[in-house]
Amino acid sequence: MLSERMLKALNEQVTKELFSAYFYLGIAAYFKEKGFDGFATWMEAQAEEELGHAMRIYDYIFDRGGRVELGRIEKPKQDFESSLKAFEAVYLHEVGVTESIYRLVDIAEEEKDRATYQFLQWFVEEQVEEEATAKAIVDKLRIIGDNPNGLFMLDRELGQRGPKLRSLLMQPGQ
Repeated sequence: MLSERMLKALNEQVTKELFSAYFYLGIAAYFKEKGFDGFATWMEAQAEEELGHAMRIYDYIFDRGGRVELGRIEKPKQDFESSLKAFEAVYLHEVGVTESIYRLVDIAEEEKDRATYQFLQWFVEEQVEEEATAKAIVDKLRIIGDNPNGLFMLDRELGQRGPKLRSLLMQPGQ
């Protein structure tokens, strides 16, 4: 059974993960509008991944006998000065998510909730990957600058990672 404090924090994290999905969809819309379909596709895949993170915590709360309480999701920013600024926002967002996950780990330790502590280790590892990926893209964009050829190539590269759920839902006869 989850303590009230742990339950409240996990519910807040579900909302944060749902906001993350919304955040990435907002940036995907920005890139679609600008004609960067590859960047948009990458963001859509991120949105789907964040929804998966929310559902992982959602299910865990029920597995531990808790009650899920969804919070309000704010409107995300959708306008950026450049591709670089958009991906810098992504990186900073992921740093914030990491801090939030670390706070959950701290609460689990303080509450001596070993099961939740263990559950959260997946998220700790995931955030290392999330930050590293976002930072690598930011670094590439800093090198590319406003070079159209470089932006085109990176757009094409990032477009290789597409959302899985959406492609399944769009298949005829499904």
